[in-house]
Amino acid sequence: MRSATNPFTFGSLAQDEAFTNRGTEIATLAADMRNGQDVVVLAPRRYGKTSLVLRAAQQVLDDDVLVAYCDLMRTPTKLRLAGALAKAIVDDLLSPVQGLLERAGAVVRGLRVRPAVEVDPRDGGVRFSFEAVRRSADIDATIERLLELPAEIAAERDRRVVLVFDEFQEIVRIDDTLPNLMRAIFQTQREVGHVYLGSRRHVLTAIFNDRHEPFWRSTKQIELGRIPMDELGSFVRARFEASERDIDDDAVARLLELTDGHPYATQELAYFTWEHVPHGHAAHGADVEVALVNVLRSEHNNLARLWQDATPNERLVLLALREEPGGLYAEAYRRRHGLPASASVQRAVAALARDDVIERTPDGLWTIVEPFLGEWLDRGVDDLPRQREEG
Repeated sequence: MRSATNPFTFGSLAQDEAFTNRGTEIATLAADMRNGQDVVVLAPRRYGKTSLVLRAAQQVLDDDVLVAYCDLMRTPTKLRLAGALAKAIVDDLLSPVQGLLERAGAVVRGLRVRPAVEVDPRDGGVRFSFEAVRRSADIDATIERLLELPAEIAAERDRRVVLVFDEFQEIVRIDDTLPNLMRAIFQTQREVGHVYLGSRRHVLTAIFNDRHEPFWRSTKQIELGRIPMDELGSFVRARFEASERDIDDDAVARLLELTDGHPYATQELAYFTWEHVPHGHAAHGADVEVALVNVLRSEHNNLARLWQDATPNERLVLLALREEPGGLYAEAYRRRHGLPASASVQRAVAALARDDVIERTPDGLWTIVEPFLGEWLDRGVDDLPRQREEG
């Protein structure tokens, strides 16, 4: 008999049964997609934004909505952006009745800069390669044309179209004039909805919430929070039971205490807990503690890099928050934890919050939100590498 495979997923997209609840958010976003509503999805890093959007996209595809996905992290230049847009249009929006290269040819014919076209062996789709041009206006016109095409396709096919831009904050790195161009085109595309998400929340927030930016007040905003503990607990239990293992209440409680509703962290700790439990047995609290050590070893390089890159004042803030989440600017708190002057604390807090390492709770207290950083600090910044070598 084949042994069951680990039912928990982290580090890659969580899809199908591996996706953790979010039923309300999925239904809301799917409705927005069907209605052509522009949406920006805001959340800290590793909250499952991409998985959520792709899950909603799966639903609306069944309703004949056409969804094209473009990851801007893979497009550091305007040439690569043009290639990614062309690929998304051909792969996801044009009718599959036409052959792949025929569809590609239909797109290329209308572009000022003609790319090389070839079949992509990685996914069987098509790949566009734009060479450098002497006049930047030519590639600008090409991108403009590609951004206009989804609305024309929506009209021709009499279908709603949704464009998903992942890592949208990268658009300002590619060219800071692109937001103006995109906004000018998108505001006329009633047949096309746009979904924006990314891993740099503070940059996305600036793009959509700054009154001086072209995308100001142009979208509905969905803020992803922590998943309720009862939903996460039910998810963990169900995944254990479906894979021929069990987990007792104490183990679930300890696992959720350590992850505090963070979806990625819960998947990761549950993954290592499951791995420690033999087939047909149940996980107990001691198994979660063993799993935590294995998680910290796995995450050590990331957490050590975060610590090494932090300034001395940022480190002091992190150590203080690990001891006591609180009001960092209060004089008594700063004195109790040996923090510097309020202005220095403010700069440290701004940097840590920008990188989603800490956040302010609804009651005004600051707390560490980077998964497992607190537990890593508790063990000492040098302990885990030695444990790994001894193991």
